[in-house]
Amino acid sequence: MAMFYYHIVPLTIGSIRCSLRSSVAVLITLFVIGVIYFPRENGRLYDQKEDLLTDDHTSKFSPDQNHSSDSCDLFSGKWVFDNKSYPLYKEEECTFISNENACQKYGRKDINYRHWRWQPHQCNLPRFNGTVLLERLRDKRMVFVGDSLIRGQWVSIACLVNKFVPRALESMHFSFNHSLITLKAEEYNASIEFYWSPLLVESNSDDQWNHHFPDPIVRAQAIYKHARHWTDADILIFNTYLWWRRPSMNTLWGSLGSADGILKRVEMLRSYEMALKTWSDWLEIHIDRNKSQLYFMSMSPTHRWAEEWSKSTKGNCYNEQEMIEQEGYRGSETDPRMMRIVEDTINDLKRRGLQVRLMNITQLSEYRKDGHPSIYRKQWVALSEEQLAKPTSYSDCTHWCLPGVPDVWNELLYAHILT
Repeated sequence: MAMFYYHIVPLTIGSIRCSLRSSVAVLITLFVIGVIYFPRENGRLYDQKEDLLTDDHTSKFSPDQNHSSDSCDLFSGKWVFDNKSYPLYKEEECTFISNENACQKYGRKDINYRHWRWQPHQCNLPRFNGTVLLERLRDKRMVFVGDSLIRGQWVSIACLVNKFVPRALESMHFSFNHSLITLKAEEYNASIEFYWSPLLVESNSDDQWNHHFPDPIVRAQAIYKHARHWTDADILIFNTYLWWRRPSMNTLWGSLGSADGILKRVEMLRSYEMALKTWSDWLEIHIDRNKSQLYFMSMSPTHRWAEEWSKSTKGNCYNEQEMIEQEGYRGSETDPRMMRIVEDTINDLKRRGLQVRLMNITQLSEYRKDGHPSIYRKQWVALSEEQLAKPTSYSDCTHWCLPGVPDVWNELLYAHILT
């Protein structure tokens, strides 16, 4: 919320002796100021530029981070087809879309995946407004930290801001610093950044452009190399999940490439727990509690096994054009044990006085088997004749088309940033 300051001039004897007409004029002026700058919505104060709750589907927003019985759980709801107000931007309008998210560019013809709006059961999301977000980010840094899925979320928010604040495009520029990519709106002195760290802690997969190893090595107790790039950020959004999806991890105590370290195969959940402990300890010591807002995105589901939602179908997300209607559906690759580790870590941080909001986007994304690129993305390796003959063999059922599901993740994030 923007803050307004007024210079208060002490009353003098002369000023008290003003005429009745002048007094009335002053009162009217004060009343107008109050109406313009302090409109109320549900008992809350809003700057007029931020009073976004004007449409029918954005008129009852009252999220509470604790999701108590008398508040709204934004993550519990349903998808509603809306081809009037969605998508929030068009793929061809956004120059920031990466080749793994540009489904139409690579031949996808069905477009209904772009027209779904998330509708919470008990309230409504505020309409995304890029100007308001940039005002919130004035003189600040917003950093997305994690893997290619959160990179897609970062691309999404860049497209959203570009759509709603097209003039900002003239002052936006990319700068690259190994794992850090910065998109800066000079007019606002605001940065929207992405930092590649797929396992959060240090690993041999830390090169954003050269990270494909069949069996990665993780330093579960080392994070400084990464964290020094984002410790001073004002808004931090983290994720780490898919890179851990293996029975065990090569876990290193020592430096990568050094002969004096200890390398062990550690059961994945234990290694994941150690990594999040390293992450949380760093946050507790180094994050400014009065400055930074912290968020953790829950796991992004995949749709690799069609028999899980259709007993008569074999394959994956290839050619899927409708969402899953089974309420509460959960695929086999969604591991609730990992999410419990995240929840326990966040709760422990809360007991230590540091608030991290868990953005539970897993269930709402589970339904969207139609939202993946499938074969409609850039292929970085030449495909064989056998693959070309069988599209399911090279379908991407992990990442998401844009516009699409990550835009809703950002609408939810935006709603929490406003509050």
